[in-house]
Amino acid sequence: LVDWGFPVGPITLFDEVGLDVATKSGEILAEAFSDRVEPSEVLKKMIADGRLGRKNGRGFYLYEKGKKAGPDRSVYELLQVHARREVPEEEIQERLALGMINEAVRCLDDGVLRSARDGDVGAVFGIGFPPFRGGPFWYIDQVGAGRILKRLRSLEERFGTRYAPAPLLVRKAEAGERFSETT
Repeated sequence: LVDWGFPVGPITLFDEVGLDVATKSGEILAEAFSDRVEPSEVLKKMIADGRLGRKNGRGFYLYEKGKKAGPDRSVYELLQVHARREVPEEEIQERLALGMINEAVRCLDDGVLRSARDGDVGAVFGIGFPPFRGGPFWYIDQVGAGRILKRLRSLEERFGTRYAPAPLLVRKAEAGERFSETT
């Protein structure tokens, strides 16, 4: 996601905040949104193996004197990860970014956010959403809700309900509306 504009990628972020903290956060989210969030079994395995991230020198990366020394290749064996296919970087970026964007729309629809503008500001300053992309709602307006909807439906067909488009996104796309026009 760094090449898409985020300050760090998700794996680095996990190591920075601590795998234990990330796991606890995930459990809280799963409890609140069980229909679309599952606790990470991967992070639980990492913690059971004594990996907490930067704070103890071992996570997805290894650390020497608090500085990142590089990826810890033993993680692949621990998690029994074997590449099934080469995934293009652009696909990884799209899948992660669209997942966040779709969740932002759900937050607006659920009343967690007061407005699309609040969501954009919060995403840029709170989670490091790329400022030049303007935030998730601004991004949808620039790309087009219909185009985002089409990509999410395609991802849903391939990967399941985790990419099910937020109902508000569907309504906006079908009505040809922009988020900036109504919020």
